[in-house]
Amino acid sequence: MIFSVVLITHNEEANIERTLKSVQSLVAHGKGEIVVVDSGSNDRTVEIAQSFGAKVFVEEWKGYASQKNSAIDKASGEWILSLDADEEVEAELLEQIVAVSETGNLVEVLNSNPNDPLGAGEKVAATKVMAIAERHALNSTSGFQVSRKNLFLGRWIRHGGFWPDPKLRLFRRGAARFEDRAVHEDAKLTKGFAGTLQGALLHHSYPTLADYIDHMNRYSSLGAEMVKSKAGFSVANILVRPMATFMYNYFVRAGFLDGHEGLLLHLYHSIYVSWKYAKTWEASRKTI
Repeated sequence: MIFSVVLITHNEEANIERTLKSVQSLVAHGKGEIVVVDSGSNDRTVEIAQSFGAKVFVEEWKGYASQKNSAIDKASGEWILSLDADEEVEAELLEQIVAVSETGNLVEVLNSNPNDPLGAGEKVAATKVMAIAERHALNSTSGFQVSRKNLFLGRWIRHGGFWPDPKLRLFRRGAARFEDRAVHEDAKLTKGFAGTLQGALLHHSYPTLADYIDHMNRYSSLGAEMVKSKAGFSVANILVRPMATFMYNYFVRAGFLDGHEGLLLHLYHSIYVSWKYAKTWEASRKTI
């Protein structure tokens, strides 16, 4: 089995069908599997996942990183593609992922004798992965970073630090884990090197302002748990830091080029920063 597509879910009825359709060709005809770890959805999430042949495991919520690592542990493919339930694999990225597997022994393909020509399909695949192999021997490449496009209020955000938003999402089984963080957890390689694939994940993140505000409220609470300092109320953290975050992302990183949506995104992101430190202060008062 070549691929395991893994994801965690909770009430993702509106998103999961789009996500699984985008990777169907990776797992069709016995080439792979879909592993879903659900935390007790009460909508049609599990039903939809099972309609795509997914192996669904229902587990109590343990936190983002622990839940994602649980899904990884259940995978049996040579390569693991970890997705969020609101992401979609773009066609160009899908071609790159297929190229990683269809060349077989990639080192042999890239080092093959020019007098012993490759087949047409192998030539295309070898060309696609050539850039990946430039810095490291390909047999040491244990994972690949991919770019992610973020959709906010119907607009793809291309500035302000939200693009290319690289994420390690494709890796060999046993070569990566999600770091133990309450929020903003990322997969990290435990061995080997990371390459980069072309194409992108399409992140259908926040269709409404209400969705974004609810998300930031949850994440600011989790972020507050990660802030170690208990220095008390800080004007710098609650007022100055959010203002600096907005100025940097909106002006220095050109977030203003994303129009009205960019303005709202960076404004409310700065408010999230303020909430995080205000909640840290609030928690410190409860321990006194």
